Amino acid sequence: MIEIKELHKSYGNLEVVKGVDLTVNKGEVLSIIGGSGSGKSTLLMCINGLEPIQKGRILVDGVEVHDRRTDLNKLRCKIGIVFQQWNAFPHLTVLENVMLAPRKVLGKSKQEAEEMAVRQLTHVGLANKLSVYPSRLSGGQQQRMAIARALAMSPDYMLFDEATSALDPQLVGEVLDTMRLLAEEGMTMILVTHEIRFARDVSDRVAFFHYGRVHEIGTPDQVIGQPQRPETAEFLKSVR
Repeated sequence: MIEIKELHKSYGNLEVVKGVDLTVNKGEVLSIIGGSGSGKSTLLMCINGLEPIQKGRILVDGVEVHDRRTDLNKLRCKIGIVFQQWNAFPHLTVLENVMLAPRKVLGKSKQEAEEMAVRQLTHVGLANKLSVYPSRLSGGQQQRMAIARALAMSPDYMLFDEATSALDPQLVGEVLDTMRLLAEEGMTMILVTHEIRFARDVSDRVAFFHYGRVHEIGTPDQVIGQPQRPETAEFLKSVR
C-alpha cells in the first residue's frame, strides 16, 4: 500500500500541501479532484520522490520514499507515473521509446525489452505503430505510448497527473479507455483528474483537495453524488 502521513510540502514560503493523510490499498483506484493550485499534482510528485518534502512521511510497501537511505531509482520501478505531456524521445520510434527504460534501468536484454515493449504497446492498442516516430502519432496515441512506457517497467502502482488535460476533446476517450482497462485489471492507481464522470465510474474512492488539504473523501457516490462540504459542491458545479 501507499501510506501518506501528515505530509507538508512548500515552495519557499508557499505551503501547497498542508498535513495530508492518505492510505491507498493494493488494487484500489483513488481519484483526486480539486481546483488548480490545491496541491494535487504536487502530491503525486512527492509520492514518486520527484519533489522533496518538508515534513511527514510517505511509505510505499513499507519503504520510506524520502529516507536518505532509500534507493529512489529502485523504488520508482514500482511506481509508474504519466504526466500531462508525454515527453517522448523524437529520434526514437514508438517501440524504441518504450524499450529504453527496461534496458537502461532494469538491465533487460534487447530481446527481453522488445518483448515487454511489444506486449505493453499491444495492451494499449498501439501494436500497429511500433516503427512509427512519436511526431506521427495523434495526441491520444502519444499519451497511450506514455502509459505503455510506464507499464513496461512492471510497476505495482500507477500515478496519473491529469493525463488527458493536454488533449483535444475528441482524443480524451481513447486514453480514458486505456486507464479504465488498467483499473478493471486491478492496477493500483492514483488519478489526478478533472474528468468527473470518469472518476465516478472507475474509482473506489474520491478525494477532494482544497487549499492543500483533503477536504472530503469517500466513495464516488458520497463525494460526487452527495457532497457534504459546500466547497466540494461548488467545485463540482464549476466542472460539470
